[in-house]
Amino acid sequence: MALIIPKHYQLKLLPETTEKAIQTMKITFQEKLSKALNLRRVTAPLFVMTGTGINDDLNGTERSVKFPIKCMGDRQAEVVHSLAKWKRMKLGAYQIAPGYGLYTDMNAIRSDEELDNLHSLYVDQWDWEQTISEDDRNLDYLKSVVEKIYKIVKEMEHMVYEQFPHITPYLPEKITFIHSEELLQIYPDKTPKERETEVAKKYGAVFIMGIGNELTNSEPHDGRAPDYDDWITPNSDGYHGLNGDIVLWNPVLEIAFELSSMGIRVDKESLHKQLEARNATDRKDLEFHRMLLNDELPLSIGGGIGQSRLCMFLLQKAHVGEVQASIWPEEQIEECRKHNIMLL
Repeated sequence: MALIIPKHYQLKLLPETTEKAIQTMKITFQEKLSKALNLRRVTAPLFVMTGTGINDDLNGTERSVKFPIKCMGDRQAEVVHSLAKWKRMKLGAYQIAPGYGLYTDMNAIRSDEELDNLHSLYVDQWDWEQTISEDDRNLDYLKSVVEKIYKIVKEMEHMVYEQFPHITPYLPEKITFIHSEELLQIYPDKTPKERETEVAKKYGAVFIMGIGNELTNSEPHDGRAPDYDDWITPNSDGYHGLNGDIVLWNPVLEIAFELSSMGIRVDKESLHKQLEARNATDRKDLEFHRMLLNDELPLSIGGGIGQSRLCMFLLQKAHVGEVQASIWPEEQIEECRKHNIMLL
């Protein structure tokens, strides 16, 4: 996505006021998330050992930032991409009961990102994970959790309005659920991103399900690693997948705006199938995968919610650099400055 400069963009909050708003929003949101999903806060690692299979490999193409550890014979560690697998291991270590879970502040470096309005080298999100029972591994439970998270986003939008009445709400009351295969059938001549744009603009807030599995055009809607979200298990809607993305319509940039990726996690059966589908069966010997296949990890649901993304959206900013400190190309900084987009 190339840099987007909105027409007639107006700065609604000065940087100093923005900083205060960010602090309030981050504190309030995590408190609400913790209460809604019965989550306790835990401390998370910034890096993990290379070769354990614990790090999230996202779409399988992004390179992790690695470094040698001198006192361990220069063994390699790598900065996390996300904590999808680590959180599930922690659920097991703490023996957290079904219906309860944990969340953490996840900070990551993604050096392969194409830097634009939404994408930064620095990623900050609330990573959360909840233990579930076998009976909860279904579409209804997934949807119920999505609705709880969306309700919090709506409450946060109203909180911002109460503090800054010139920042008026525009999210719909309800989030719409739609499967990625349905999107393909509705918009067969469009790319996945174009489909997201159309459906987000139509409904305002959508949860796009079944991301990772091949659709009837033999292509996935988007990439997903084979070893955390379950995107292959048939569901009650007649499609495949127990995962998805929360996507909002962003009227400032006039684009589809992904806020969260989440899903019910793989069990032994779906892990086997997804590793085979991605020609990645060699991962079965890694620590995380051995634990899952040996019934040493609980069933779970989890995801990540972008902290800067949430602040950017609710404060109606045009660039993620207005709500977080990172590194940007000089030409991008200058172009933003010309149009009153003030990067921190």
